[in-house]
Amino acid sequence: MAFDEVPSDAMPANALLFEGVTRFSESTWTPNTDVFLEEGELVIQVEVAGLRLEDLSVRVDGTKLLFSGKRSIRKQNARRKFILMEISSGNFRFTIDLPKAYDAHHAKSNFINGILRIEIPPVSQAADDLPLQS
Repeated sequence: MAFDEVPSDAMPANALLFEGVTRFSESTWTPNTDVFLEEGELVIQVEVAGLRLEDLSVRVDGTKLLFSGKRSIRKQNARRKFILMEISSGNFRFTIDLPKAYDAHHAKSNFINGILRIEIPPVSQAADDLPLQS
């Protein structure tokens, strides 16, 4: 499925996002994540409100981005009795497989207002050219 064929409405977390990019989780909760193209770059935004930067880890493994982190677990105590508890907590870990056309080793990231944003540029065409000598 080409990117421009992906419906604009929300997609399930484990859906095929577009050719070469899949997302799966190995944890009790997974942060909401958007993956989109913007000005030629692949952009990944992960919603991790309540986490500090030191609670997050993103690693590059070939064409995979490995995300992990932890949101502190809230517990009942004598002064606090939950009526509604919807904010997930605990460890999370998930992987996004990137298309080979994007270079995760040259990605840029920022963390603002609980959103981790990663911008991944396309692979340089020049990097694929083999210099010829006579």
